[in-house]
Amino acid sequence: MSRTTSNTRTTSSPPARQIAAVRVGLVLAIAASLFAFAVRAQAQPTVPFAVGEELVFRATFGVLPAGTARMRVEGIDTVRGRAAYHVVFAIDGGLPFFRVRDRYESWIDVQTLSSLRHTQAISEGRYHRNTTYELYAERAEFQKNGEDPRPSVADPLDDGSFIYAVRVAGVRAGQTIRNDRYFIPDRNPVVLTGLREDTVTVNAGTFATTVVRPTIKTGGIFAENGDAQVWFTNDERRLPVLVKTRFAKFSLTLALQSVTAGTVGPVASR
Repeated sequence: MSRTTSNTRTTSSPPARQIAAVRVGLVLAIAASLFAFAVRAQAQPTVPFAVGEELVFRATFGVLPAGTARMRVEGIDTVRGRAAYHVVFAIDGGLPFFRVRDRYESWIDVQTLSSLRHTQAISEGRYHRNTTYELYAERAEFQKNGEDPRPSVADPLDDGSFIYAVRVAGVRAGQTIRNDRYFIPDRNPVVLTGLREDTVTVNAGTFATTVVRPTIKTGGIFAENGDAQVWFTNDERRLPVLVKTRFAKFSLTLALQSVTAGTVGPVASR
């Protein structure tokens, strides 16, 4: 992974006892791991979301109302003996001549924030597809619909878990992060570009945000040719309040309508 920033900051460590220096070093190491999407099972990460969080968006195709989209942390399930956030991203809408009903579900390891399972139920016009992926980070493989295992990557991300990983990363304006965490190796790298800071008003309120361009070499709302931009709040929640992209041959905008805060924090893997 490489990282490019627009500003270089230099810090100097004040004199301190050895134990204090060790503690500071540990804090910095954990923070760097979170920032790089590479938290391992030894340290349970702090995340800017919780079980029960639901974000409801108003969808428009061009200037035409086109239904709603929802992002929700449904709960914490167990997948192959590991505790996993169950997150859902669903779009229900479209136009009279082109209906879109897509549902992406992901199960994200609570400790490592790697994807364990991902399902897609796609219905876009006349196109329909249902797919289940099982992701095995421990051996860098995945299975599609029960087929033979294929090579994957360490600490994999899928389409549904992607935006949650971006929230954990906290990309800043002028910063570019590249990594190879998308679970299908030849679709890498994932590139996150912090474009600028912006204040934006949507139905859910007015927010100070950082605009991030996420791209993956795949289809969906974060495809390279979609030129997606996401407005993330600059507070500790890092909520995606506005999404603009080209999707299914249309210009798609998702503007945050409402936020339901989560009430249950992360738990240890079991």
